[in-house]
Formats: sequence, C-alpha cells, structure tokens
Amino acid sequence: MRTVALTGGIATGKSYCLKRFADLGAPVIDADVLAREAVARGTPALNAVVERFGAGVLTPAGDLNRSALARIVFSDPRARATLEAIVHPEVYRRIREWFANLPPGTTLGIADIPLLYETGQEHEFDRVIVAACDVVEQIRRMVVRDGFTDADARARLAAQWPIDEKVARAPIVIWTDRGFEETDRQIDEVYRSLTA
Repeated sequence: MRTVALTGGIATGKSYCLKRFADLGAPVIDADVLAREAVARGTPALNAVVERFGAGVLTPAGDLNRSALARIVFSDPRARATLEAIVHPEVYRRIREWFANLPPGTTLGIADIPLLYETGQEHEFDRVIVAACDVVEQIRRMVVRDGFTDADARARLAAQWPIDEKVARAPIVIWTDRGFEETDRQIDEVYRSLTA
C-alpha cells in the first residue's frame, strides 16, 4: 500500500482535493479532524493545553475555545511551538494507526496534513502531494470563505511555510487556481498514477 500525504497551505484547496480523491475511491483522513479529536474534552492533550495556556482557553462548557487559543498562538511563535509539541505527536500516532488498520489489499491511503513540511514528517510517506495556488488567491479565499481580515490572513500564512517552498519540495503538485475542471483533471491524473 502506498501511504500518501496531501499538504499545502491554508486555503490552497486541500479539502477539495481530498474530497475528490475520496470520490475516486481512495481512503482518506484529515489531520485537522484528528487534531480536534486530540484536544476534545477530557483528553490528556486538552489537559496539557490548559496547563500551559490557562483556563481562559476553555469555553464555559469545558471545551477548547479555538478562537481564544488562536489569538495566543498566532501572535507568539513560542506559544505555537508549545501547542504543536502537545498536539502533533498524537495526530501522527492516529494517522499511523489509521494506515495500519486499512483493509488488506488497499492500494493507497491519503492523509491530509497541512503542516507536513513544518513538522518534518514528509519522510514518513511514500508520496507527497501539494495542493497549491497563488498567494493572492490564497488570501482572497481566506477573507471571503473564512471571514478573516487581510491582516489575520497574512498572520496565518506567516505561521506556515510559504506555498512556493512546499511546491519546490513536492514531487507532485496540484494547482487549484485554474478552475475546477483543470483541478479535477490534475487530481484524476495523480490518482491514476498512484494506483497504476
């Protein structure tokens, strides 16, 4: 079985690509979902986050207040590194477990991992795919789709490697800013080559 990591930057079209791969028949998993599960109420990771950042990162119900935590970690690189040291090992453990439990005979599985290069884990996978678009389009999507201000969008981008650097490292790149038809064509071609 080929283990494949799909990465990119925020708003580069990773989720669209992942859904298309799933529609084509590939088993897929999303590291963002795993990260949310890792810090769910009652988990050791959430307890560690509260111990480090204080009870102000919790909602009144005891869940993680993502907005409050984001305000801290996206303005302080050290705080972000601390958070990542708590969450990332658990996310990668869950990804490895997921791959190990795919049915026998599965030809490939794809894990969407936004911070793959930032965490230095690309060597753990047989193939890496980067979903990419122009930075101006990336910011536009963050403002329109996610409601970020321009400044907030740029702060989020500053917390990740530049998309150009990820593209330069990636053996496979899918450009998502050339229309849906062209994006689908690229995804279909990549899927065919990975399952050949």
